[in-house]
Amino acid sequence: MNTEESYAIGIDVGGSSLKCGVVNRDGEILYSTIISLKNAKTQGAIIALIVEAIQSSAKKFKNPILGVGIGFPGIIYNNKIIAGADNLPGFKQLALGEILQEVTRHNIVMDNDANLMGLGEMTYGAAKDCSDVVFLTVGTGIGGAVMIDNKLYGGFRNRGAELGHIIVQHNGAACACGGKGCLETYASVTALINHYKTIHPNPPEEIDGKYMVERYLAREDYAVEAMEQHFDYLAAGIISFINVFSPQKVVIGGGISESGAFYVREIERRIKTLAVPIASTTQLIAAAKLGNKAGLLGCAANVFQKFKAFDYAVK
Repeated sequence: MNTEESYAIGIDVGGSSLKCGVVNRDGEILYSTIISLKNAKTQGAIIALIVEAIQSSAKKFKNPILGVGIGFPGIIYNNKIIAGADNLPGFKQLALGEILQEVTRHNIVMDNDANLMGLGEMTYGAAKDCSDVVFLTVGTGIGGAVMIDNKLYGGFRNRGAELGHIIVQHNGAACACGGKGCLETYASVTALINHYKTIHPNPPEEIDGKYMVERYLAREDYAVEAMEQHFDYLAAGIISFINVFSPQKVVIGGGISESGAFYVREIERRIKTLAVPIASTTQLIAAAKLGNKAGLLGCAANVFQKFKAFDYAVK
């Protein structure tokens, strides 16, 4: 097969929909579609939609398909879903990669969705010229990925790099993971909104990250207090990652990171005063560039890496 001309299919599976696309080696999305999972009530129904998405995407192009990359929530090891796909029915101890390979006859490579968002940014986005990167996504929770020497690092059996679950407050607030004092519990957008609601005497019912940023930029006292704490905790977590991994870049993704240059600036300002100097370089923090395309592009990058279209991140 001539890998120069071959494409990858990416399937980014979320709790309510799956994104599917065909991508070339330069990271151009040649075709994409979003398929709702609203009516797919069973594991089998979701697998059928994934198969259909793969087959219909492959038919749209004459170029050979090098493989299919799949991003899936939870713990993924050797193309098998071990656990953690909590928003979807079933998908426990399931060799999904094997099933899909058998049915579609395409090479399949799977990984955790947050890892692949990170790989997308590392290969085609904000850190495409780097070999060592920490990627953090800040949203309802906090997820992330670590790249060491051009490879995703997931720890033993791909169960690690749970960046949202480092402890930033000893014996602190309970986290959904079962621990206490996790970064996610203090620095996620959920935590930011909850804090704002507790200090505001009359908060509106509907609050999201966008509202918080608007009130913060308008210098509303309660929003400033909540956002300052958000930045403090987020910076504390990021400083730990810098001191451990000494990355060339820390890339921050998630909707709130797209709210303006001030967001990265506030984190950077805090880090400069506290990180180990040798580990902290200039222009270390960067906002993610790919937005909601990161997962899909990471799925494709995983195919190109695993099946040797390129051995490292595209320069």
